Amino acid sequence: MLPASLTKHEKLLACPIADSVFSLAQSQDGISNGTGLWLGAQCLSAYLTYSGVVKPGTHAVELGSGIGLTALSLARLGCNVTATDLPWVISSCLAKNVENNLSRLPPGSGKINVRELDWTVTPDQWVWDHETIIASPTCSPSALELQQLTNGLDLIVTADTIYLSDLVTPFLRTLHTLCTLSLAASSSPRAPVVFICLERRDPEVTDRTLEEAKTTWGFVVKRIAQHKVSKALGKSGFKWNKDDWEGVEIWHLTFRG
Repeated sequence: MLPASLTKHEKLLACPIADSVFSLAQSQDGISNGTGLWLGAQCLSAYLTYSGVVKPGTHAVELGSGIGLTALSLARLGCNVTATDLPWVISSCLAKNVENNLSRLPPGSGKINVRELDWTVTPDQWVWDHETIIASPTCSPSALELQQLTNGLDLIVTADTIYLSDLVTPFLRTLHTLCTLSLAASSSPRAPVVFICLERRDPEVTDRTLEEAKTTWGFVVKRIAQHKVSKALGKSGFKWNKDDWEGVEIWHLTFRG
């Protein structure tokens, strides 16, 4: 599979992950960055698949699922995934890609539930018993809607979502809220593990995000060694040159409250 930077012109992508090949539609319509495949999603999917950090039965949430590659990769590993994004991304590619590729998942795969999660919506307006929405400017909680998570999370993943200064605080608040609610809903003292994959397009925004995660939001932040990412990419069979993914970083966050 070619790096995403070389396939922006293609409307339909064949994305191999282990013994599965996902057929994913993408759109470069200029309305949203989330309707196209990005390099971070490819690298994160390979790392999660080949590093051994994900176990079957894991309850995962993905922030900014885009065209669905990472969510499908997690489901293939036996995870039950809540794939989240904004309405336009969901309606134009994410929901269709998930539905069209369920038959390509092997036996024993997990389930994928697609839901809207707008980071700019404050947590007091989140809902949990709505079929397609967690947080939306158009959906306000009612007395019938649960204001808490009913089951704890094990994993939160996100790729290619750190690029805009205005989104740093909403993004980190969303991570913090998911971890806090998960701890409250679970008997486990451990918060969900967080993996963030990014391309360092804007070093100032990247550094600010990682620093605020530590100093403001209570996360311990550690970068995954580049040789481990390289090893996973090698196992994936992508056969990329180092220059193809040199700017990609994967970070491991642990919530300490």
